[in-house]
Amino acid sequence: MRARWLTRFGRTAGTVLVTAGLLATAACSSDDPDKDTDAGGDTPPASSEAPFPRTVTHAMGDTVLEEAPERIVALDMTFVDAVMALEGQVAGYTTVTAPDEELPAYFGEDVATYAAGAEPVGLLEEPDLEKILELQPDLILSAAVRHEEIYDQLVALDIPVIFTETTGATWKDNLRLVGEALGKEDLAEQKISAFEERATAIGDSVRASAGGNPSVSVVRFVDGPTRLYKEDTYIGVIINDLGFDKPADAQGTGFNADISEEETLKVDADHIFVTAYPDPEGLSEKSKETFTANPLWGQLTGEIHEVDDETWMIAVGLYGAHSVLDDIAEVFGVDPAAS
Repeated sequence: MRARWLTRFGRTAGTVLVTAGLLATAACSSDDPDKDTDAGGDTPPASSEAPFPRTVTHAMGDTVLEEAPERIVALDMTFVDAVMALEGQVAGYTTVTAPDEELPAYFGEDVATYAAGAEPVGLLEEPDLEKILELQPDLILSAAVRHEEIYDQLVALDIPVIFTETTGATWKDNLRLVGEALGKEDLAEQKISAFEERATAIGDSVRASAGGNPSVSVVRFVDGPTRLYKEDTYIGVIINDLGFDKPADAQGTGFNADISEEETLKVDADHIFVTAYPDPEGLSEKSKETFTANPLWGQLTGEIHEVDDETWMIAVGLYGAHSVLDDIAEVFGVDPAAS
């Protein structure tokens, strides 16, 4: 269901933008992460794309691509998201908490179209180079913040490698870079513009329904200090695209503010969205139980919503971002299509 919004809205908004000549280059913002089987299959061919071979400049240097990549190994879920959003083929991916994880459910039916037969190639923190080589990809995607230490080993596999600098708040620019690698720059811009239009429309619907602009905070429980997310994060960019207000400690940059139990009231907002990292040992849930048992948690005046950490935090891409919009529309009772 969620995947359909990206395809339907992306196709409609993208076509309108192209027809009207108003397709804008969206500023780099929000990461995470959303589409389906008919996702943009009839999208018009990009008009400004240069032919292959082409040289792609990225965080680690220049990479020459002789042909448009057809089998891609993505070493972070944000790049799985980007490849599928641009209708490429995912051959391999890393997993987060267990070596045999399947691709997340938020990709919907698009897995059958753009990742049929895709195989895990190790955990995110330790990709298996032998498995990558066995899949015979023609492109490897990752980020320096994730795998800079093995970049030379990946290059030594004699497979083109392209790295972004980081993930998170740069997810839109990362999608653009993948678009350049796949020869689908215009499609990347269409999908980004469609997302931003949808976010703006949903935000406007919420404001119209609520009679004002609500303040929103996003809190994540992990095995460590509780996090209040700022604007230079995947989820922070999405909240900005929606146009919502934020409490003081969620404003600005710095990734997140660590909140102690004594500082609980700093997360207060009209709506407080809460996630917990799904670590196998359940340590994040224990941290959440301890933190929320504090009497100050009961003094929060905002409405608290439990949301999925996988889409709100881990996804870091267009599919995930559209799933977040689905949740926002549901919570506020507005039209999720907002077309």
